[in-house]
Amino acid sequence: QVQLVESGGGLVQAGGSLRLSCTTSGRTFSNSAMGWFRQAPGKEREFVAAITWNIGHTAYTNSVKGRFTISIDNVKNTVYLQMNSLQPEDTAVYFCAADSHYGYNWFPAGYGRTNPRNDYDYWGQGTQVTVSS
Repeated sequence: QVQLVESGGGLVQAGGSLRLSCTTSGRTFSNSAMGWFRQAPGKEREFVAAITWNIGHTAYTNSVKGRFTISIDNVKNTVYLQMNSLQPEDTAVYFCAADSHYGYNWFPAGYGRTNPRNDYDYWGQGTQVTVSS
C-alpha cells in the first residue's frame, strides 16, 4: 500500500519557521516529481513547490520563493519543506503529493504557473499550518 504521510505542521507566529516532512512508503518514486500543495478554507488547492526525485531539481510558486525550500532525502524516502518567514497568508492545510509519471529530471521554466495538481496521482492526508499575526 502506497502511503505519503505528512508531519510537522502546527501553530506559529508570523515571521516564524516550520519544517514539514513527507515520508513515503509502499513503492519507489524514482523518476517522479514530488510536490507540496496547500489549500486554505474556501480556496482551491494550489501548487507550492516541487522537486524531482532523481536529481533534486526544484520549482516554486512565486509567493514562496526565497522563503520556502523543498528538499529530498532519498535514503529516508522523505521530502521536506522548510518554511521560513511565515506569514498569515501561508495558513492552510499542506499536502504532499507524487507525480509518479513525471519521468524528467528537470522542471521547465514556469513549472507550476498552471496548477499541476491533476498530474499528481498520490497524495498524503495533509497537515495544518496556522500562522498567527
